[in-house]
Amino acid sequence: MRQIAIVHDWLASYFGSERVLEQILHLYPQADLFCVTDFLPPDERAFLNGRPVITSLIQRLPFARRHFRKYLALMPLAIEQFDLSAYELVISSSHAVAKGVLTNPAQLHISYVHTPIRYAWDLQEQYLANGHAKRRKRLLARALLHYIRMWDARTANGVDVFVVNSKFIARRVQKIYRREAVVIHAPVDVASFAIGWHRQPFYLTVSRLVPYKRVDLIIEAFARTPNRKLVVIGDGSEASRLRSKATSNIAMLGHQPVEVIREHMQRARAFIFAAEEDFGIAPVEAQACGTPVIAFGKGGVTETVIDGETGVYFTEQTADSLIDAMHRFEHRGSGFNPRRIRRNAERFSIERFRHEFAALVEREYAAFMNHGSHSLAEVSAGWMENGTNAQTKANL
Repeated sequence: MRQIAIVHDWLASYFGSERVLEQILHLYPQADLFCVTDFLPPDERAFLNGRPVITSLIQRLPFARRHFRKYLALMPLAIEQFDLSAYELVISSSHAVAKGVLTNPAQLHISYVHTPIRYAWDLQEQYLANGHAKRRKRLLARALLHYIRMWDARTANGVDVFVVNSKFIARRVQKIYRREAVVIHAPVDVASFAIGWHRQPFYLTVSRLVPYKRVDLIIEAFARTPNRKLVVIGDGSEASRLRSKATSNIAMLGHQPVEVIREHMQRARAFIFAAEEDFGIAPVEAQACGTPVIAFGKGGVTETVIDGETGVYFTEQTADSLIDAMHRFEHRGSGFNPRRIRRNAERFSIERFRHEFAALVEREYAAFMNHGSHSLAEVSAGWMENGTNAQTKANL
């Protein structure tokens, strides 16, 4: 039996990247799991099935439990200290530093990249402008991010095969790392959602309340159109500021369990999504409920929402553009078919992810063992995309 190591950035909460990790762990129950830190709350650890987590030196540093992200400068060193020499196959799940683990020529390294490290590349200015660095320390912060970018680009050479969650991220990998990537869309538990047939006259958004999610523009749009009702589910660093801007037609429910989220998705008139996201799980969950999505038409959502069939796009991240999209949506009335919307969501099921990811790993590992090197990523990408397109046509 081959020895497998799975490397994830850190465990702090159960969000999108952890859902991908969960399915990778399911496929390889014998694998060892490595993370920079593990501060996952007890009530969110079920997907680990009691699996031990091997952590880095940052786990034991002062104040790491609450402020481990402030040790970003040490994370490249920390991830490189993991001794993976005993493993034949290394699978990294990376949105920050996990892809930078050190491997040797006798090991195959497959990296599922959720995104190249966001705050070091395209979100650097937002990272610096939103309180992550005081004015007097911004020069130092810029130097740190410059170092992280150089390290991030260099460590791409240690990855044999890149896998990404969307064509949008594949383009970013090509731009930043100059590498081709195989697209395997993130897994969504569509089986846990069902079509809702009893709609109520409110719109819904479910999101972490952080700047790049742009919940602020959604709230602005509804504040300017008080005849429309909005329900906001989620919590985060922007919660207090956003509550102060909410008008009487906007209900801020904070963090809610999945059962409450599911019920609101089944009853909502439409789901609103304003972020330029890497993939976007919540819009797929909403579609699994037969709910149309009004979304900012950039990023991964353009691969999960079909404009005019399962939702409506708005073209600018502004309240005016969103208001225009809602007007167009309402003008169509009952022109969206819940069963058709549900079928679209089923393209992103957990079962599909497991099948595609396991097939890719087996194919690449066999090629690596037979020829001493991995097969061309662009060949894999073409194979996977052709298979996905065929499956899409069959489902639709």
